[in-house]
Amino acid sequence: MQKREQSKLGGVGGGASAPPAKRGRPFGSGGNSAAAAAAAAAETAAPSTLLGPSLHVHSSFADQNNKRIVLALQSGLKSELTWALNTLTLLSFKEKDDMRKDTTPLAKIPGLLDALLSVIDDWRDIALPKEHVKAPRVRNLGANLLVTGFGNEYEALGSNGTLPLPGLGSSSQEASVLSNVTKLRSSSEWWLDEDGLFNLDEEGRAERQQCAVAASNIIRNFSFMPDNEVIMAQHRHCLETVFQCIEDYLTEDEELVTNALETIVNLAPLLDLGIFSSSKPSYIKITGKRAVQAIMGMLGSVVKTWHCAAAELLGRLIINPDNEPFLLPFVPQIHKRLVDLMSLPSVDAQTAHGAQAAAVGALYNLAEVNMDCRLKLASERWAIDRLLKVIKAPHPVPEVCRKAAMILESLVSEPQNRALLLAYENAFAEILFSDARYSDTFARILYELTSRPNNKVAAARGVWGM
Repeated sequence: MQKREQSKLGGVGGGASAPPAKRGRPFGSGGNSAAAAAAAAAETAAPSTLLGPSLHVHSSFADQNNKRIVLALQSGLKSELTWALNTLTLLSFKEKDDMRKDTTPLAKIPGLLDALLSVIDDWRDIALPKEHVKAPRVRNLGANLLVTGFGNEYEALGSNGTLPLPGLGSSSQEASVLSNVTKLRSSSEWWLDEDGLFNLDEEGRAERQQCAVAASNIIRNFSFMPDNEVIMAQHRHCLETVFQCIEDYLTEDEELVTNALETIVNLAPLLDLGIFSSSKPSYIKITGKRAVQAIMGMLGSVVKTWHCAAAELLGRLIINPDNEPFLLPFVPQIHKRLVDLMSLPSVDAQTAHGAQAAAVGALYNLAEVNMDCRLKLASERWAIDRLLKVIKAPHPVPEVCRKAAMILESLVSEPQNRALLLAYENAFAEILFSDARYSDTFARILYELTSRPNNKVAAARGVWGM
């Protein structure tokens, strides 16, 4: 518990006093990962003087035009909306080497966050899945009539235009007409084509989607500014909107989902999932359980940057004890997925190392919650093997290896886990004598395994195979 308090005050990195580092755009999060990799390589190879000019907007611009920006967002007019989004993108953007001290606090522009969220909500009200599949439905309207009067049904009756009345004609003639009508309906598919009849045109839909993505990118940029963290973390509408975007990651725009996920990761140290059951006004019916389920969906996603960010998000959320009631029911699923991430098959070493770092960081905080979490993690298949693999490889970041070793030390502190860990005594001793950086940690682990009075029998079993 003491370590969790230190982590809560100093971030995820254990005893460090610095706050959790903000996350940038995940590597390969764009639509073209090859282009992103090439851009990243070019950025590291070229000096900063060759990056070209950058656009800056004076900070007083927001103070002088704050009402106009908000009104432009609320107007819904394309020209006004485009101007406001472009302006806010410049105000919220900051390059890596930008030493400007001025920022754009949301508190200085009343109603701005709600106006940006309304742009996203406007898109989500008309949004359809990218691959829209019409679900089969049973239609009863006009099922017993030969002709309903819609479309080209009447032409199926023949060139003479005679329509047999029910009960007066032969049954074979009626069956023939019904068969022709059925074939015509199935061939033209007009019976289900009323979907989307009054929706916006495709060009209009695409423009509104671009506006929603731009608004989400601005909200993401604002989440990097310390002055905006508290406002955004306590804004229920903002949290509900971004969690809903994460929840619909299978059908929503990829860039919109990525921006929403990065926003939540930045706000996670200050986020209390209990806000969804508070008395604050709710715009979208999101509960704490539903929010965690949305994160679990991202954790199981096939997109590497998404499940790495979701692992980092869980590691930051569990630091706050108020979030434990929402996260603890999902601990077995979280453990299983995080253990899988530690051995993620990938041709890219950087991606694999990133997944390992995110998984180890989350497990490090989960292991400090309570005894039940430590018992479940120790009994998880392959958990100990993959933690040792991270240390032996070793991971290029020493802090990740140190956290993996401290996870093992936390597990061995529970008497019920010592019988399981005793099978790895030789591996612990090998690291003890081969790597001086973690020798103290593994010396304490071996001491816990073999020197306690109640472990004499277990030690004999481990050494002699009894």
